Amino acid sequence: MTQAITSADTVRNSLLAIAAGGLVSGILTPLFPTLIDQLVGLPGQFRISLIAVPFAVLVFVLVQRFSANPWWAAGLAAIVTMIAFVCAVNAAIFIDGQAAGAAPIMRYLLAGLTGGLVGSAAMALGIGLLPAGPRAAAAWWPMLITGTLAGSLLALDNALGLDRTSFLYPVWQAAVAVRVTMILRRIKSF
Repeated sequence: MTQAITSADTVRNSLLAIAAGGLVSGILTPLFPTLIDQLVGLPGQFRISLIAVPFAVLVFVLVQRFSANPWWAAGLAAIVTMIAFVCAVNAAIFIDGQAAGAAPIMRYLLAGLTGGLVGSAAMALGIGLLPAGPRAAAAWWPMLITGTLAGSLLALDNALGLDRTSFLYPVWQAAVAVRVTMILRRIKSF
C-alpha cells in the first residue's frame, strides 16, 4: 500500500515538473519573435516554426524519456511540434479572416479554438506515427480536447492586449505536455 502511494506521489510530482516545463516554454515562446526578427533572409513559415523551439525542446525531452521510441524519433517529434505550431497559427489566422464581420472577442475565440485543435491534432498525428507512437485515436482524444479548450485563451490574450506575454502559450503548452506524457507513459507501460 505504501509503495502505491509513493508511486502515485512520484507520478504526480513528475507531471507537475512537466507542467512547469510547459509554463517556462510558454513564457519563452512570445519572446522568441524579437530574437527571430534579427535573422535575415529566412522564409516566413520557417520563421514562424522557430517560435516553437522552446516547446519543441520540451517535446523532444518527453518523447526521449517517456516512450519506447528510438533516439531519432524524439528529434522527429520536435520537428512535428514546430510544424504543428505553423499549422495552428495559419489555421487561427484563416478563421480570424473568415469571421471578419464578427465581434473581436468572437473572432479571437473561434481562432483560438481552431488553432488549439489544429495544433494538438497535428502533434497527435505526427507523434502517433512514430515507431512506438500510440496508433489508437482514442488515446489522443484527451489531448485534442485539452488543446482545443486551452486555445480559447487567445481571446483573453487579445482582450488584455498582451504582446510579449501571454496566457495562451504557457497554459496550452503545460496542458498539452502533460497530456503527451500521460499518453506516452500509458503506451510504454504496456
